Amino acid sequence: MDKQKLIETQKRITPYIHRTPVLTSHLINNKAGAEVYFKCENFQRMGAYKIRGATNAILQLSASQRSKGVVTHSSGNFAQALALAAQSLGVDAHIVMPSSAPKVKMEGVKAYGGEIYICAPTLSAREAEADRIVKETGATFMHPSNDPEVIMGQGTAALELLEDYPDLEFVVTPVGGGGLIAGSALSAHYFGKDCRVIGAEPFEVDDAYRSFHSGKIESNVTTNTIADGLKTVLGDKTFPLIRKYVDDIIRVTEDEIIQAMKLIWERMKIIVEPSSAVALAAVLRESDRFQGKKVGIVISGGNVDLGNLPF
Repeated sequence: MDKQKLIETQKRITPYIHRTPVLTSHLINNKAGAEVYFKCENFQRMGAYKIRGATNAILQLSASQRSKGVVTHSSGNFAQALALAAQSLGVDAHIVMPSSAPKVKMEGVKAYGGEIYICAPTLSAREAEADRIVKETGATFMHPSNDPEVIMGQGTAALELLEDYPDLEFVVTPVGGGGLIAGSALSAHYFGKDCRVIGAEPFEVDDAYRSFHSGKIESNVTTNTIADGLKTVLGDKTFPLIRKYVDDIIRVTEDEIIQAMKLIWERMKIIVEPSSAVALAAVLRESDRFQGKKVGIVISGGNVDLGNLPF
């Protein structure tokens, strides 16, 4: 996973993704005491950065692998990303989703031509169902975050951000399975100028924070957070990159997430999902750290159940 591989990944996926805009807000800058640059992946195809990694992973398959399809398990955004990437490339997509997945995300998968398999809302149930489909169909399993090709694809969002604003001093992203922050950290390492990468995570699912400090992958006992995209845990591919290239992880409360989400909706006039707001919540919570700095935030997605808003 080097600089050249990131450049090749960006080139490979460019025909299939949007180069998303970077937005700013004077009010948010004043509130944070920093210059904040939002990389708006909520404007990405299927509404989240995950189309980047999904597209890259499928493009790296052989013709015979593609002919048998792809399978993943995901509660939402990667499910939609893989379905759309597969549809764009003429590949069948088998998507395992827990019964607890947001309805809006299930509808997205169907709209993109993915075949949904509902399972119990546990990781073991998701994995068992995905394994069954792989055995039955010969489809290639693609992990939503813990896959080198997925990680490289996700890293292209921060790479674009640094191309537009090469003098950023921080890049802040939410942390779920770790694909986005691991890829972003690689981009900051190879393309930034002393650019530090900070993760943002809810207190309610702070496995990455605990893993970062204990040196081994920790799990969560509960996942009682509004940030539904961040309930997953780190993997053996993402965690070593986080340990090596990420500077710190900041935890935020549920109320801080809701307030940050509301601030973005009200002031920037854009739709972001709770997981995306976690990064801004972290910058506002620890504003002393970011005083007078240039801070890039990856807004990870905007797939929100409009019938179930927290404000």
